[in-house]
Amino acid sequence: MAGVIENSAGASYLVRVATTIEPPVAPDIIREEKTKPKGRLDPGFLVICWNDPVNLMDFVTHVFQQVFAWKKEKAEFHMLQVHNQGKSVLTRETMERAEFYVHELQKYQLHATMEPGE
Repeated sequence: MAGVIENSAGASYLVRVATTIEPPVAPDIIREEKTKPKGRLDPGFLVICWNDPVNLMDFVTHVFQQVFAWKKEKAEFHMLQVHNQGKSVLTRETMERAEFYVHELQKYQLHATMEPGE
C-alpha cells in the first residue's frame, strides 16, 4: 500500500506503508461419519464345507486343524456337523480371506464353497 507524506517545506513524497494482512478464516469443517451402526456389522462371507463320500472323518478333522489352527475338539465338532447334517459353516470372513480358506480346503480335496453372509 502506498501513501503520500508532505515534509515541512511542502514537498510530497510517495512512501510505501506496510499493511497488516489478516489471515483468512477457514469455515468450520463438519465431518459426517460414514459408519454403519454398531449393531449391524458387515455380513462377510461364509466358508462352508460339504459332506462327501470319499474323505474319512479323521482326515477331515486333521484338515480343519491344519487350515484353521483349531484345537481337536472344535475340528471334530465341525467334522461331525459335516458328516451328520451334510455341511458346516466353518467361519465368516472378508471375501479375500474366505476365498483363501476355500482354496486351502480344496487343496486337501474337501468340497468347500463360500457364499455371502446374511
